[in-house]
Amino acid sequence: MNPTTCRYTKDHEWIRGDNGVYTVGITNHAQELLGDITYVELPEVGADAQVGAPVGAVESVKAASDVYSPVTGQVAAVNEALEDQPELVNQSPYDNGWFFKLEGVDASEVEALMDAAAYEAYLEDLDE
Repeated sequence: MNPTTCRYTKDHEWIRGDNGVYTVGITNHAQELLGDITYVELPEVGADAQVGAPVGAVESVKAASDVYSPVTGQVAAVNEALEDQPELVNQSPYDNGWFFKLEGVDASEVEALMDAAAYEAYLEDLDE
C-alpha cells in the first residue's frame, strides 16, 4: 500500500509536501522491481530540477534506473544516509529511504500528479 499523503508519477516516484518543502523518493513498487539496491546517485544541493528530467540514479542487483524529478524546483537537501546505506530505499521507501527535497515548487504541479488511489489503479493496469 502506498501512503495517501503522497502524489505519484508514472515513473514510480513519489512526492510529499511539508510547509513548502517537498520530499521525493521512489515507490515501494519501484524498489520491489529493482530488488536489492546497491547504490544511489543523488543530485547536488542547489541544483535545479526540471519536471520529468533525470536528477539521480539508483542501481540494484537487477538494473540501473534514472530517478526523475516529479516537479520543477531547486534541490534543498539530499539524503546523505543513502551513500552508505542504499538498502534504506528497500527497507523504508517512504520514510528513511527518501532521495532529495525540493523548494520553490509550484503546488499546482504536485496536485496534477496521481493521488494514492489513482496510482494504485495505474499499477493494477500495468499488471494486466
